[in-house]
Amino acid sequence: MAIFAKFSADLKIIPIHPLIQSQLSIWLREQSVSIQNWVMTSGFQAKPEQYLFVPNTQGEIAQVLLGVDSKNSLWSLANLPQVLPSGHYQLQNANTIQLPLAALGWGLGFYQFTRYKKSNRDKQPVLCLPEELLNETQLLLDTVTWVRDLINTPAEDMGPDALAEQAKKLAEKYHAQFNEIVGDALLAHNYPAIHIVGRASTKPSRFIDIRWGNVDAPKLTLIGKGVCFDSGGLDIKPSSGMSIMKKDMGGAAQVLGLAQLIMASNLPVCLRVLIPAVENVISGNAFKPGDVVKTRKGLHIEIGNTDAEGRVILSDALFEASTEQPQLMIDFATLTGAARVALGGEVPALFGNAENVIADLKHHCQEQADPLWQMPIYAPYHRFIESKIADISNDSSTGLGGAITAALFLQNFVGENPWLHIDLSAWNYGSRPGRPEGGEAMGIRAIFAYLKQRFSK
Repeated sequence: MAIFAKFSADLKIIPIHPLIQSQLSIWLREQSVSIQNWVMTSGFQAKPEQYLFVPNTQGEIAQVLLGVDSKNSLWSLANLPQVLPSGHYQLQNANTIQLPLAALGWGLGFYQFTRYKKSNRDKQPVLCLPEELLNETQLLLDTVTWVRDLINTPAEDMGPDALAEQAKKLAEKYHAQFNEIVGDALLAHNYPAIHIVGRASTKPSRFIDIRWGNVDAPKLTLIGKGVCFDSGGLDIKPSSGMSIMKKDMGGAAQVLGLAQLIMASNLPVCLRVLIPAVENVISGNAFKPGDVVKTRKGLHIEIGNTDAEGRVILSDALFEASTEQPQLMIDFATLTGAARVALGGEVPALFGNAENVIADLKHHCQEQADPLWQMPIYAPYHRFIESKIADISNDSSTGLGGAITAALFLQNFVGENPWLHIDLSAWNYGSRPGRPEGGEAMGIRAIFAYLKQRFSK
């Protein structure tokens, strides 16, 4: 269905007037007495997300007034697709909001996860945009929608095999190389940490590897945690904690989405995407607390808790990424509840050793309304993940600073390469306009904007 259209003088356009509260009285003074009376008697005050249909003499909608927050352009239009009748609409004098962000929010206002339940939408409002905005807005919308769909799909239909199939289709679409190592072949190819976590599942684990771009271009490697379902293993989660664990492959979904943005935009990079895809479930051969696994790097990990499995599989993937010495490594992972306790579900935690990259990225986070919040990699806390019988433990000896100790764990496997680690929820815990409860893309728009600025030069 069409969500956007190129503006044309042949279309019957219904104007949308975005107004902040302080502008309403100024706008009203320029209107007819009948419109002034209509607005005043309706109680419209231009509060954010408040809207008003202004009719013509035939009772048809002649224009739409919309209250907006000038500091929150992304979601300014997100509630309108649910309430507007079919027709073509266009923003008028939209100097109070950023049109690219507002247009994306309009598109996301249509989002529904419809794999198992038909859409209940019977209206089709269309937003008319300048031609130069159409392609990128549609690309961003398609990407965020895809990321959400991947996360929202239950584990029965989005196991390691299905996730690999999605990655393969992406690679084929952009003529990239696709490779995967499956099941016990992980041991033969020296990915023991990935193998041990997923060996209890009837769906074999996979190490997904996509390569794209000119080999002489700057190397950029994306790594995504792909735990397609997390029961907690033998350290089993309570039912309340397990109910949304289909989202534990949210990091993998982010890197696939970011890779699509990079390849579709033809950024001049040598891109590699690595996803360890597993299910952390229980059977007779499940890995156990107290086990020790030798990683691809050669470091031995003591399994202090089978519910801290994400960092274990990422250890093999990160070390493999580091061997090619990329200009930048970025991993996404739904890694710790501690990050959620510290920052809530809407703000991913950002760690890394590339301070210059982080400094530049902060600007793009603000410009794209796509937050990431820098957290410290506090080296003295490494003592909390030391093991008495192995090189390192996957479980902290204290409940304090859990997001930091997880980042410190990962840092053991990245070497001196410039590296960012994003610990995110990948989930909306409640519904708001444009953001229904369920899977969410987080951080990829800001990072894409940074990568465009850096590598397009």
